[in-house]
Amino acid sequence: MNLNVRKGDNVKVLTGKDKGKTGKVLATDPRTSKVLVEGVNIATHHIKPRSATEQGGKKKVEAPLDVSNVQIVCPSCGKSVRVRHQEIDGKNARICAKCGASLDATLKADKKKKSDKADKKPKKKADKPADEAVETAATETADAPAAETAEPAKKPAAKKPAAKTAAKKPAAKKEVPVAEDADGKTSKE
Repeated sequence: MNLNVRKGDNVKVLTGKDKGKTGKVLATDPRTSKVLVEGVNIATHHIKPRSATEQGGKKKVEAPLDVSNVQIVCPSCGKSVRVRHQEIDGKNARICAKCGASLDATLKADKKKKSDKADKKPKKKADKPADEAVETAATETADAPAAETAEPAKKPAAKKPAAKTAAKKPAAKKEVPVAEDADGKTSKE
């Protein structure tokens, strides 16, 4: 099942003993439709010592909640909202049903990058004084035939990765002199 809630979202609990609390989603499980929310639905695990050196006790752990019991908190309007799905720039995005803002951080970053690129304008040659424009044009035409005849610079060859050192050759065995007795028996010295 596809979940509207993702890891890292802020959600508000709608039902249960922690109704009204908000927290960050730590993990999601689409197969069981469960989410793990930070600081919500705290369960106590009793730990039995398994050896003489190990210490037992009680441990507080977040237990999973059903997805239907939480609702996303919109970062722009601050309200708990339903989620709409819409295609923006060829990508599926989650949209706030109340204010229309995007709930996906990646699409927000993409929009910022595009607006930054739009702010930067390429420099035009017309911005230069007329004398400099004439000089640069003359040097460009003079250099053009030389550039066509010159060979392009070669890039240095990329280094190949070294072979793994783990596979070393086995060490050569030392030869031990063997002596024969008068009886014909061999013995190592």
